[in-house]
Amino acid sequence: MSMGAYDEDEHERRERKNSSVDASFDDERSSYHGTVEYDSGTSAEDLLEQFEEIKSQ
Repeated sequence: MSMGAYDEDEHERRERKNSSVDASFDDERSSYHGTVEYDSGTSAEDLLEQFEEIKSQ
């Protein structure tokens, strides 16, 4: 059999595998409590300048 080729049994095995659904995982969403802070102190120009410095190193 050549590389990548498979017989009819393999085709049927893959079809069975692809047609089954695994629902054993927990479908509930997790609740997270806390805060998120954003630091917007740096301007876009400063960030681009820093990026260019990093690229040139």
